[in-house]
Amino acid sequence: MTGHFSLMTIILLFTSSALASEPLVYTGLLSNTALGGYDSVSYFESGQPAKGSAGHATEYNGATWRFANPENLARFKNDPQRYAPSYGGYCAWAVSQGYLAKGDPQHWAIRNGRLYLNVNKSVHDQWLADPEGFIRKANANWPGVLE
Repeated sequence: MTGHFSLMTIILLFTSSALASEPLVYTGLLSNTALGGYDSVSYFESGQPAKGSAGHATEYNGATWRFANPENLARFKNDPQRYAPSYGGYCAWAVSQGYLAKGDPQHWAIRNGRLYLNVNKSVHDQWLADPEGFIRKANANWPGVLE
């Protein structure tokens, strides 16, 4: 019985630690779609978020990414690190404060060639007051805030 108890303890410890960490990409509850289904390339190419299509999708970092057209899908596949939002699409301001919050695809900015999302307009406005400072803080916290 002791051997059985030890095995169960080990299983519970591994399960608990696996449940304690958050996914690398924010997808929302009961979803595996990054950016709420928006096309991450569209922010860079047209300067506006566009809804993606399930017909133009790929997997990256454990999430499904959708694109408005095959050209944007190809751009993403060629350089996903360029087009994927910083901090996995979590709110950049929250990450700078040491915690996670959802990133809203409607509240965004591009700085130094990187896409950043915020949870809402109020937080986005606050983030815009010192984006470089918040980016420095968020970079120091990422990816540790996932644990």
